[in-house]
Amino acid sequence: MTQVQVQIGNEVPDFTLPASNGKNVSLSDFRGKKVVVYFYPKNMTPACTNEACNFRDNYQDIQKEGAVVIGISTDPLKSHDKFIQKYDLPFLLLSDEDHVVSHLFGVWQLKKMYGREYEGIVRSTFLINESGILEKEWRKVKVAGHVEEVLQAVRS
Repeated sequence: MTQVQVQIGNEVPDFTLPASNGKNVSLSDFRGKKVVVYFYPKNMTPACTNEACNFRDNYQDIQKEGAVVIGISTDPLKSHDKFIQKYDLPFLLLSDEDHVVSHLFGVWQLKKMYGREYEGIVRSTFLINESGILEKEWRKVKVAGHVEEVLQAVRS
């Protein structure tokens, strides 16, 4: 299977994944709005919780700019539901259990922790404009200050 990777300045191929609202959600559902798509490794882990809560705390400001936030991980929907309820997250979480969309964005990669190698999501965020064109990407994201950077990009 060839890996299509999204590129800045190009249209992002449409994708559809099961979402925390019980529906299948497609990128094309958000045409006419800016879309912040953030990929994160795992629900309920400290850095991922911190990042989700930062997006939650800035969500109204992001919405004021005509943008939506979508979180994507490989966690099942049941896990997303618990994560949303526990931290009162106002945005959709999509489940990419087969890694299809993670591959499309090039975020499913070999990682190392404590000397052990494994495949997983590399924390990354993408800003897609109203026409579906990738405007900006942040790869290998450090959580501190990240959401503020995204908000600035959404505003410009």
